Amino acid sequence: MKLRGIHHITAIATDPQRNLDFYAGVLGLRFVKRTVNFDDPSTYHFYFGDRTGRPGTAITFFPWPGARRGTRGVGQVVATSFAIPEGSFEYWKSRFQEHRVFCEETGPRFDDRVLRVADPDGLLIELISSKRLDDVDLGYESEVPREFAIHGFHAPTFEVARLERTERLLTETFGFELVAEEKSRRRFSVDQKLTSAKVDLVARSDGEFGVNSAGTVHHIAFRCADEAEQLEWRERIVDLGLHATPVIDRFYFHSVYFREPSGILFEIATEGPGFAADESVEHLGEMLQLPPQYESNRAEIEKSLPPIRLDR
Repeated sequence: MKLRGIHHITAIATDPQRNLDFYAGVLGLRFVKRTVNFDDPSTYHFYFGDRTGRPGTAITFFPWPGARRGTRGVGQVVATSFAIPEGSFEYWKSRFQEHRVFCEETGPRFDDRVLRVADPDGLLIELISSKRLDDVDLGYESEVPREFAIHGFHAPTFEVARLERTERLLTETFGFELVAEEKSRRRFSVDQKLTSAKVDLVARSDGEFGVNSAGTVHHIAFRCADEAEQLEWRERIVDLGLHATPVIDRFYFHSVYFREPSGILFEIATEGPGFAADESVEHLGEMLQLPPQYESNRAEIEKSLPPIRLDR
């Protein structure tokens, strides 16, 4: 048994409209779900991805207006990376210039080109050219032409103080394999056919620990097949001496959370039921969706949330 790759990545933002404008507008992802933080319904939880927000494409945000800026560092996912088609670099450079978003091309990484930008809250985003692209559903309206569109995740970067314990968890427990190494960067894959099944580890033995707040990744979730497999994963994690939460119903999937040995918050999430569980695929993201336990408080919750517009 091994994990199936990345399910989603969740980060912290501040202004919800600015967050929406960047990810749906500038990056051209689909706004697939407008709901609330199930643990704090006074704030939104936004999801962006392909047409249905399938696992491997979904980046999600807790927009907390007024949140202080966090800092990237050890014990965090320090770069959230997406795959783009080869030959699309000039398009993306031009698009970022048009939207006054500073971007820089770093040196090649494992023979792939890397374009780096920061989102409005300082979250580090990388667009990585890829010879092999995941099969994603781009059948939705977007300003970004399909031939240049983002195709899900591509090897986000974990920064750790010591590689050994995190590497052991990935390889001996979760089924990842070391597939490439370049200077201090080591790439692991659980399925070499998928860019969204890769992660990079970078050791910073003298680095400072990151501070989790706006502009940083809150957690990264990995995919498992179903609830039965998820329970097996939870048992394995507990047997390793790591503290794991009980299975938590997130309505669109079930989740188990734990901190890996270097301090990064991991989640193991089921594939389904998915974001069409409470609204049609054609109308994803258009209306605020609430989990059943909060539906009776809808009027109060809607009043407390900042208004957002989709026509921008």
